Amino acid sequence: MNESTPSVATQRESLPAKKPAMDTRPRAPSIIVGLVIAAVAGLSIWYLVRPEPLLVQGEVDATRFDIAARVDGRVGEIPVERGQNVAAGAVLVKIDNPETIAKHEQAQAVKIVAEAQLANINAGTRAEVIAARKAALERAQASVVLAQKTYDRISQLAEHGNAPQARLDQATDSLHENQRAVDQAKSAYEQAVNGYTKEEREIAVANVQKAIADIAAVQSIIDQMVVYAPVPSQVYKRNVEPGEYVSPGVPLVTLIDLNDLWVHFDLREDLVKALKVGERFAVRIPALADRRITVEVRLIATKGEYASWRATRATGDFDLRTFSIRAYPVEKVPELRPGMSAYVDWQQRQ
Repeated sequence: MNESTPSVATQRESLPAKKPAMDTRPRAPSIIVGLVIAAVAGLSIWYLVRPEPLLVQGEVDATRFDIAARVDGRVGEIPVERGQNVAAGAVLVKIDNPETIAKHEQAQAVKIVAEAQLANINAGTRAEVIAARKAALERAQASVVLAQKTYDRISQLAEHGNAPQARLDQATDSLHENQRAVDQAKSAYEQAVNGYTKEEREIAVANVQKAIADIAAVQSIIDQMVVYAPVPSQVYKRNVEPGEYVSPGVPLVTLIDLNDLWVHFDLREDLVKALKVGERFAVRIPALADRRITVEVRLIATKGEYASWRATRATGDFDLRTFSIRAYPVEKVPELRPGMSAYVDWQQRQ
């Protein structure tokens, strides 16, 4: 081997030593994982220690009118439909009752008769009647004169024995009978001249007034055969259909006043202790896409029934009363309808 050629071992010894390489991999994934773990842990702790929300459910309600009839009969026509908005005074139901119509016509006929009788009394006795009764009086007076002359002749004959006593008795009876006829004819003539008495006029006037009152009574029933809407409202239900027989007091149509809406809550008394009339809070309406509506408390009233039993003291448990709460929307919400649900977190309502 040539001495001038260095050996392999010598060449390796002469090369400089290599430095170890540094770790340049990114640490971002580790940081993100750590942050996620910390966030999960923080949310878990918050969920465990946070107070549980107390959701209270209410319901939208409105003033309702159960319109009933005051007369009986068959339903003739219902010109409104469910959901229809009606104005005050709009016709809701028409009832047919032929018997009442007949009574009204009969009462009008009685009134006509009573008025005719009153007019006859006010007009007094006809001149023809007065003349006829005067002639009857004169005939009766002439008969008395004749009967008196006959009696005088027979009486003189009887005194001298030229006439029997029986004939004298007949003449006496005839005279008395004709005298009584004169009295009767005179009374009839005076009655014809004087006309009707004050009492008869008062009776005739009373009969006319009674007939007018009877017509008004029947007319009031006829007026009730058409049922009208008391206020502007919406038809909620139709309880009857045309042709059905209805009695007084039976609800025919149910109306709701959409201008008088409120949210109704039933709360235990331990939840009402911090609530005051005039307090405002927001409620969520799921039917309106969870829209938040501000309402104001205007009524807090106790109810007769009880809420679910709950122990309030360890030594003396008792039931908690239920209170009815009415909260009215502060601003009008046209989309709000009765029956919609309303929710509020009672602890966070303010």
